[in-house]
Amino acid sequence: MDTLRGQEISNEQDDFDYADNGAIEAPPSVGSDERRMQVRAYNYWASLLSDRALPSIEDLSPDQLEDFGPNSVLLDFSTGLDNPAVVYLGTALRRECEVTGAIQFINDVPSRSLLSRLTDHYLQIIANAAPIGFEAGFVNQRGADILYRGILMPFSSDGETIDFVFGVISWKELASQAVADELGREVDAALRSSAQPRDVAPIWADGPAAGEDGDTLDLAGMESPAEDAPLADWLALARDGAEQARTSEARTHSALYRAIGLAYDFALMTEAAPDDYSEMLADAGIKAQARSPLTAVVKLVFGSTYDKTRITEYATALEHAKAAELGLGALGDYLDQYPGGLKALVRDERAQRRAALPDRPDPRQSARAALKAAAPIDPAAIPTDIDGLAVVIARREADGTIAIVGALPDGSDLGQRVIAAAAG
Repeated sequence: MDTLRGQEISNEQDDFDYADNGAIEAPPSVGSDERRMQVRAYNYWASLLSDRALPSIEDLSPDQLEDFGPNSVLLDFSTGLDNPAVVYLGTALRRECEVTGAIQFINDVPSRSLLSRLTDHYLQIIANAAPIGFEAGFVNQRGADILYRGILMPFSSDGETIDFVFGVISWKELASQAVADELGREVDAALRSSAQPRDVAPIWADGPAAGEDGDTLDLAGMESPAEDAPLADWLALARDGAEQARTSEARTHSALYRAIGLAYDFALMTEAAPDDYSEMLADAGIKAQARSPLTAVVKLVFGSTYDKTRITEYATALEHAKAAELGLGALGDYLDQYPGGLKALVRDERAQRRAALPDRPDPRQSARAALKAAAPIDPAAIPTDIDGLAVVIARREADGTIAIVGALPDGSDLGQRVIAAAAG
């Protein structure tokens, strides 16, 4: 049986949580391993809350989420609770479910596909007004045993109504017993014949902040490289700062802010050595994006596998510093003195960006306008339930008569609640 649990959301996370791969208390049904896709998705959802009860759908762009976007689906409930519209379907989910054509509504999803499992869960979002985690196993449309884990997260177009649900699902196909037995024999044989593992050196242990025994030294008192020093020296120092922020016993805001400041210093120095910087990105397998060029800097410093939400937030801080024309060594102190710290800076920056966007049409007003202009419906054509009841939308015409211009589908859950409310 699937397990469903809501998650109470806290908006008062400490800034230093950002330095620990974004690990926050995860939804109980998902687990505490910050590497799991569902926890990263939850962290992303929580980062969009700001001071609101629900994150805005305007802040969500599934097609731009490289980490879990391909495993996601976005449902639009403005068309009705019983059959929401599918407005986005990630490529990985599309392939797993063997979807080849267009899917407009949840009822169009192939039966026994992984995506069809969402219908067991999405109404829980409306009831709980909080993310819902779930995990289970089933036999899919190909006859394969599938274990899956997912999370559904509510979004709103008006800050009050849950009219969108964003889901992220990961899965694995279980091998047959014969294949599993064969793999077990191969692994046992490999372990028996393998050499003893060697000690692994700490990350960036040869950087300028490493001591003679490989222990990381306190970076606070170290001088930055000369401005004409190789770009690699600036990167090494920035990486050491990132590593200290993760492992420092003090785990202070200052350690994190200093690490972000060193990343910004490195970003400034890349402008004087673009060829060296391009070579570093190529060696690391990182591609710079024109819409957010400083994201590549953060990935190079903190690691491309670092929590994607934190990468986005650190890049936002670097972009803010660039726009403010801060100089070398200035961003760390700037974050320390910013009212509310990094979290507040990211919130303010996002608010400014939203204010600069063109106004999005209100879906409720659009729906009202459509029904005001709709042609009247013949009452005889409206389906009713077994009791002869139907829920309709009526419009008063200019001559005072009433015209029926819309009707809820027969048997819809929303229609039953409307009938119950009208009777009460």
